[in-house]
Amino acid sequence: MTLYKIIVISVFLLPSFSVQAGNQKEEALADSVRLALTKAVTDSRPPRPSFTAMEDRLNYLKWLGEMSQRLKKKIPDNMTRIEFLETTWYEAKRAGLDPAMVLGLIQVESAFRKYATSVVGARGLMQVMPFWSRIIGDSDATKLFNMTTNLRYGCSILRMYIDMEGGNLFMALGRYNGSRGQSDYPNMVLSAWKKWEYQTPNGSNS
Repeated sequence: MTLYKIIVISVFLLPSFSVQAGNQKEEALADSVRLALTKAVTDSRPPRPSFTAMEDRLNYLKWLGEMSQRLKKKIPDNMTRIEFLETTWYEAKRAGLDPAMVLGLIQVESAFRKYATSVVGARGLMQVMPFWSRIIGDSDATKLFNMTTNLRYGCSILRMYIDMEGGNLFMALGRYNGSRGQSDYPNMVLSAWKKWEYQTPNGSNS
C-alpha cells in the first residue's frame, strides 16, 4: 500500500471517529417527551414517501438520482445505496429535518458505515447510544445496526434536541454529540451539510 493510499484512507476515517470525544448523554426526560419519542421510533409504517403533486415527486426522483451519484464511492452497491437514500429522506422529512443535514451528520458520525461502533459504544449510521433502546425502545440495542431503526432513532433524537434548544441547531448538534456549547462538532456537521445540498430546478434547496 502506497503512502498516498494510507493518507487517503486515514482522512476518510477521520470524520467517523475523531469527533467522538463526547457522546449523547442520558438525560431525565419528561414523560410527554419520552412517550412522543417512543411513538416516533415504534411507528411501523414503511419508509415510503407519498406525494400529492407530480412536481414534488419529480423533484424527489431527481434528488434521489443525484445523491446516488454523489454517494456511489461510499456505498458501491446500487440497491443498498438507493434504499439508504430513500430511508434517509423519509426519516429526515418525517422528523422535520433537512435530508442534506442528516447526510452531513452521517458523514461525520460514521462515514456512511452501517456497522460503525465508536469508542464510547455509539452504534450505526447515526451513532446512536445503546441506552436509547432502553428508554424509548424495546431494550434490544442490536437493532441499532438496522438501517431503518438507526435512522429513525437518530432523526427523532436530533429533532428532540432541536426542540429542547428552542430551534438552535448549533446547540442541538452539540447536545447530539455530547459536546454542547463546543464548536468543533457542530461546525463539522454544518460544513458537511453543504456538500449534500441539492438545488431543485426552480432554485430552491431540497
